[in-house]
Amino acid sequence: MLDAIIWDVDPKAIHWGLNGGIRWYGILWAIGIYLVYWTQVKIYQYEKLPQEWLDILFVWLTLGAILGARIGHCLFYEWHLTNDPIQIFAWTINYRNPYIENPLAMLKIWEGGLASHGGAAGLILAVWAVNKYKFSKKPEYKTSLVWIFDRLVIGVCLCGAAIRLGNLMNSEIYGGPTDLPWGFIFVRDGQTVPCHPTQIYEMLYCLAAFVITVTMYQWGKLYKREGMIFGVFLEIIFGVRFLLEFIKNDQEAFEQGMLLNMGQLLSIPFIIWGIYLIVNALRHEKRRP
Repeated sequence: MLDAIIWDVDPKAIHWGLNGGIRWYGILWAIGIYLVYWTQVKIYQYEKLPQEWLDILFVWLTLGAILGARIGHCLFYEWHLTNDPIQIFAWTINYRNPYIENPLAMLKIWEGGLASHGGAAGLILAVWAVNKYKFSKKPEYKTSLVWIFDRLVIGVCLCGAAIRLGNLMNSEIYGGPTDLPWGFIFVRDGQTVPCHPTQIYEMLYCLAAFVITVTMYQWGKLYKREGMIFGVFLEIIFGVRFLLEFIKNDQEAFEQGMLLNMGQLLSIPFIIWGIYLIVNALRHEKRRP
C-alpha cells in the first residue's frame, strides 16, 4: 500500500512559443471544448436538428465560457489585502480588486486564472444572447435557454473533467492534508505532506454526471421533460462541489475565516436553480418540435 503519491509533473507540454511554452491546462481546455462540440453534433444528428443552428450557437458558447471563466476569476477571487483600508459609510473594506480599476486586464487570458462559476455564467449569458438576438432573425431556430442546456450539459460534463485534469497537471486547487493512501504530495507547489487530490475527485463526479445525463437523455428520454437533465446536472456538479470545498484549501487569503468560502457561496444559486428545474419538470412535461 502506498503512503503517498509524489506528484512532480511538468505543467508544460511544450517548452517553446508564447510565454515560454504551452501548458497541459490549455491543451485540456481545448480538448474539453472539442468534446462539448462532438457530443452536440451527435445529439443534433439524433434529433435531426439543423447543423447550422449548432455552428452559430457553438461560436457564442465558446467565447462565453472562456471570457466568463476569466472575468469570473478576476471578480470573484482576485481580492488582495490593501495597506490603506477603504471607509464606505459604516463599513471598513480591507481588500481591493485591481481589475475593477483596470477592467481591460481581465481579457489577458494567457496570464491564467479561470473560474468554473464564471464559465457557467458566461455560458448562460451566451445562450441567452444568441437566442434573443441571433436566432430572433430565424424564428424556426428560437427555443428556450433550458431546452438548449438540457442537451449542452452532457458535453459540459466531459469538458469539466478535462479542465480538472488540467488543474492536476498544474498542481493547483487541491485539498488539505490527508493520511489516506491516495494522498498526493504536490512537489512543484512546495508541499511536503500528502494532500487530498480534489482535482481527481472533481474529475470523477464530472464523469459520473456524464454517465447519468447520457442515460437520462438516451434511455430515459427525459429531454421530453424540459429542465430535468439540466436540473440534475446542476445538483451533481454544484452540489458535490459545495461539499468538496470543505476539504479543499482556500484559493485566496481573503477566504480564511469565512463560514462558507467563495466557491460554496457561488454554488448556492445554481443548486437552488437545479431544485426548481427538477420540481418544475416533474410537474410539467413540455414537448417541443
